This record gives sequence, C-alpha cells and structure tokens, in this order.
Amino acid sequence: MLVRVFGATLHVLDGIRVGVEVEAGAGLPAFHIVGQADRVVNESRDRIRAAFRHAGLEFPPGRVTVNLAPTHLPKVGSALDLPIALGIAGTRVELDEAKLHQSLFLGELGLDAGLRPVRGVLAMLGAIDGTPLREVVVPSENLAEAALCARVGALGAPDLGAVLRWLRDGDSLEAPADLPAPRAAHAADAIDLADVHGQEGAKRALEIAAAGAHNLLFVGPPGSGKTLLARRLPGILPPLELDAALEATRIHSAAGTLGRAGLLERPVFRAPHHSTSDAGMCGGGQPLRPGEISLAHRGVLFLDELPEFRRHVLEALRQPLEEGEIRLARSHGSVCLPARFQLVAAMNPCPCGFRGSGARECRCLEPELARYRAKISGPLLDRIDLHVAVAALQWRDMLREGGGAEPSARVLARVQAARAHQLARYRREPWTTNAELPASAVPRHCALDPSAHALLERAVAALGLSMRAFVRCLRVARTIADLAGGGAIEPSHVAEAISYRETNTPR
Repeated sequence: MLVRVFGATLHVLDGIRVGVEVEAGAGLPAFHIVGQADRVVNESRDRIRAAFRHAGLEFPPGRVTVNLAPTHLPKVGSALDLPIALGIAGTRVELDEAKLHQSLFLGELGLDAGLRPVRGVLAMLGAIDGTPLREVVVPSENLAEAALCARVGALGAPDLGAVLRWLRDGDSLEAPADLPAPRAAHAADAIDLADVHGQEGAKRALEIAAAGAHNLLFVGPPGSGKTLLARRLPGILPPLELDAALEATRIHSAAGTLGRAGLLERPVFRAPHHSTSDAGMCGGGQPLRPGEISLAHRGVLFLDELPEFRRHVLEALRQPLEEGEIRLARSHGSVCLPARFQLVAAMNPCPCGFRGSGARECRCLEPELARYRAKISGPLLDRIDLHVAVAALQWRDMLREGGGAEPSARVLARVQAARAHQLARYRREPWTTNAELPASAVPRHCALDPSAHALLERAVAALGLSMRAFVRCLRVARTIADLAGGGAIEPSHVAEAISYRETNTPR
C-alpha cells in the first residue's frame, strides 16, 4: 500500500516542500529511507519504531520504504519525523485523505510518541507557496510561531496519537491564541539612556545614528562608557514594521534562536565575541546556516573591541554594509542571505587605551600603535558614518545622582519624528531611511545651498575624504536636518556631519 504525506525541510532560510511517499509490502522486515536524507532523518527510523510501541500502534511487519521527494535535494533535520510516521501509520489504518493531502506536517518524535518543537517552522512554511495546502500541523510549542504565517491555518498537537485521532476520527487539535497587538513604543522596557551620566556629545551621535539608521564607531579609553552607550541604542529605535519583523523572525526561526519569543517586534541586538570566526559572522557550515550579520538583520550588530576581531572577519563586513545582503559560495551550495543591519563598534585609541585621555600616560610605542590601527582597514572605516570620540568620564560625573539626564523615551520621540519625515520623503522608493539612500538619489534628496556646498567642498579637500565618505556626510546631514524638523539642509547641519569624520577617525 502506498501513502503520500507532505512535510518540509529547511535550506538555509527557505522551506522546501517534501513529498513523503511510504510503501509497506511483503518481504523480510526492513525499514529504508531514500532521497538524500541526512543522518538525523535516517535516525528517525528508531524514534518512529519506539513511538509506535508507546502509542499502541502496529508497525508494518514487512518491508517499509520511505521516499523523500524531490530526491535531488538534501533533506535535513528532525521535522520530517511526523510526516514519515503518519505515512507509515496510514498503511495500517484508514486516514482522512482530504486532510492528509491538504495539510503540511512538521515535528520531531520522542520515544514516548510526544511531539517536540523543531527549528525553522516559520521559514519552512514558505514551502506552501503555490500549493493547495491549507493547514499546517506542528508541535504545540511551535504553534505560536506557525500562526505568524497568515497564508495557512495552524494547528498544534502534543503527540502522534492526537494527530492520528484528528486524521482518523475528526477530533480537534489546538488552535493558536490571538496574537497580542504590537506596542507602539518600547523604550521603557529597555535599559535607559538616562543611566548614562555626561557624554552629551556621544549621546547626540547615538540619537543621530538611531534617527537615520547610520553606522557608528565609538573611540575612547577603557571605562568611558562606550559599551554602556551602545547597549542603549535599541531603546531609542522605533519598533519594526510588520514586514521587517517577519523577515527578522524568519531568520531567527531558521537559526533556532527564536525560542518562544514569537514575532520579533523590536530590533535585535547582537554582540558576538571578538573570537568569532568568519563562518560565525557571515554564515556557513554544512548545512549552510545564517551568521551574526544575518541574525542582526533589521537590528543592531555591536562589535566591542573592534581591533581584536580577525581582520578577514572584519573585511567580510564591507559588502553587507553597502548592499544589505551577503552572498555565500561554498562547495556544497551557495546562497544569498539578508544582512541589513546597523553596525555599532567600539575601540580604544591605542593598545593600552589611554592615548590622549589625560587620565593616564600612554606608554604605547609608535610601531605598536601603527600595528593596532592597521588591524582596521580604511575601506571599512569609510563605511562607518559617525566616528565619535568618547572622553574619559570625571569621577564627579560618575557619582552624580540622576535627574538631569534625558530618558530614552524622550529621545525615542524625536527619533520617531525624524523617521516619519523619511517615510514621507521616500514613500515611493524602495528604501525607508537615510542610511539606505543610494548615491544616485543623494543629489535629489540632499540638495545643499551654496554656503553649505562650499563648506563641504573645503572639508573634502582638507580632510581628504573619499567619495564614499562625501556621500555619507550628506546622508548624516540629511538626518540632522530631519531631527531639526525635516526642512532643508543648512550649513550648521553639514558642519556637524563633517565633525563626525574629522579628527575622530583612528588613523
């Protein structure tokens, strides 16, 4: 007897529908799975046999062959346990064919026949596009995630027996609870900017970075508050729009880092250690999986102690910073991953950290300083919009009680007003923030009056700015003007934008 059930497998971030064909016939007892199944899929044979015994089901006594189609694509992960088990059960008991052929089944089987959650449910639901599938059955713990896909009805089941009773007897399965309405603001939930004493210039740069989604580099001695400031950036970023939230959630679903968070309404904050490999940063491995820059998609990637990262890891950031995606080519496959993130980095001005601080004498020799600064290439620094010097904080400021510092909620309100100006300006464009503004559109949206243009020309000549830095200065000036009300770019806006490229670059 031949039974066909539909499951799905994960290829990086994309779901691929898998037709699970099961034939149980006469012959010596045997259980074979064909169709490029990986080790985890093949191990499902033992899980399914044990699950059948605990569920009181009869396993076919003869030869059982399972074919996973299309056979030319590799099948990975344990999500195919449930459709394989249903196909085998369908050779022994009568199941509702209409439900069987109009549903997608995902789930890992425990030895006790319980269904365990699997990673990548939201990503795998992309496999239903262009198919007549109307429902998806997943483990109960994956139900909230599956419900995020509006194109298919989601049902949850605690174990294999519950799914079989639904297919055979018409019993009901768990329906998803109503999704909570997204909140308009979240600054109060994050660590607050009011906790940071002093550093008004760095706070201003942080606000500009949040308003225009610009990349940011803090340079200062140890203990000056660079990390403290960077970790408060998510608190002044607007919540994600629905499409961006679904993009970010799908990536974390595929990577297995979503947990029970459901829809990611807020920009994520990723802070990898400086020992991270290039595969950990960019993605890779076998099978291919997203790296930190894709996990930071639509959020913040924070690199603390920037020169301590391997140079080739940092150089790999150059293309994603420009294009918002990264293309990986490996011997076992190639893929294009989304990587539109906001880079925030922090570093010391020298190996000892105290050069120019006034707090302590710097004892670094010039060759040591040259080697330290050479760890970060000029082209990478060129792609960072704001270079901000963070001075050592005086002890009086550190011991000062709060009350005068501005809270994140107030800064967030200004950031959202600036973002509103950008959304209105770019309503017919494929980009939404000033940081995404392509060079070809800069003259149209960043027009300067003669005095501002002359100021920028003098800065380019005096500072030796590249054309990339020139364009980034204009984008930052546009954001500063948006924070001031969204009017024309004035000379004062250009001057402030230039100040973030002037002497703070660690070269």
